[in-house]
Amino acid sequence: MIQESVSAGTRPGQHFRNFSVRLSPTPRGARLARLLTAEQLRSWGKPVDPAGQIVAELAANAVTHGRVPGRDFRLTLYVIANTLRIEVTDTAGDRPPRPGRPGPDAESESGRGLLLVEALADRWGWAPELRPRKTVWAEVVLPPDDVQGRHGS
Repeated sequence: MIQESVSAGTRPGQHFRNFSVRLSPTPRGARLARLLTAEQLRSWGKPVDPAGQIVAELAANAVTHGRVPGRDFRLTLYVIANTLRIEVTDTAGDRPPRPGRPGPDAESESGRGLLLVEALADRWGWAPELRPRKTVWAEVVLPPDDVQGRHGS
């Protein structure tokens, strides 16, 4: 199920936009999350990166660490003024996200996704939801629309 809405904000010219979709907790669902994010941001006239990379990592984590068979994960994007908020909600609320701190000779890639999110996002965190869910979120400050228009042409 895909939901999208756009509404006027509290200040002239300010808009609130959101997009939400439930996806299967599979590698295909994680890829679809990234592709849908890119398409949605383009349709809103917003830059795809770093948001696309952040969604890829959070969706991969939801599929790898937050997967409960038969339960979807949800991707939600919000744009309020110049901030994009990305939320990925999974059904493994008993497993909080933990950024890995692998050493230089570590063979495992596990845990590095949240380090990447930490590096790319302006803010990130997580919150428990109604049992058994949790939401991992990240926020990216977007360039003003007039700057995007000059560079995007």
